[in-house]
Amino acid sequence: MPKLTINGSEIQVPEGRSVLEACREHGIPVPTLCYHPALEPYGACRLCMVEVSSPPRPSRLVASCVHPCEEDAVIETDSEAVRKSRKTTIELLLAGAHNDPMLLALAEEYGVKEIRFTLPEEDLCVLCGLCVRACREIVGVGAISLINRGMARKVSTPFQIASSTCIACGTCVLICPTDAIKLKDITHFHSVHGADSEFERVYCQICDDVDLSPVVIQDVDVLVGAKVDQEADLE
Repeated sequence: MPKLTINGSEIQVPEGRSVLEACREHGIPVPTLCYHPALEPYGACRLCMVEVSSPPRPSRLVASCVHPCEEDAVIETDSEAVRKSRKTTIELLLAGAHNDPMLLALAEEYGVKEIRFTLPEEDLCVLCGLCVRACREIVGVGAISLINRGMARKVSTPFQIASSTCIACGTCVLICPTDAIKLKDITHFHSVHGADSEFERVYCQICDDVDLSPVVIQDVDVLVGAKVDQEADLE
């Protein structure tokens, strides 16, 4: 079991623990956005950066969610270098998600007074990858992924068409830390009928949601009239 020092306190942790796990087990706060204990660590958001010194190597900043605990390592979770790194990261995340409550709270904590970086349009998605990984690792489907590169990078289905594998479970909605994915958005991921189905994909004439029935109803009056006829028959 490796021994290490975190913020001046010597601790001992089981083999295989990451620095973030060690911090959380000992009540040491480290902010995260892309981390979830049910998923493999990803190291995307960079909010969990900590300063690690492992003599004779010089101190360096590492993502604590993917960095293993090492024997005799000296770790600082709130040093000047760490706070400066997190402050810049928060600014970058707020460039698109500038109304997200969690990021705004972190901005206040780390003294972000103004956002130097802006995107043309507000985008709550911070590309943390939680939805993609949950779909693959928890649900076992992999209906969505991160596509494109650079400024065009986003979460979508392969080829940006309705997925025949999406089961519309809502896991991606529940795990999203910034509410970038809404329940109604799943209709854009989900294909009601498989790719080789003879039925055409149609939408409900009342709510514009996906029609789960293969019967195409072209007129709302037809739908309402059919319901009235059914009730009359029951009488």
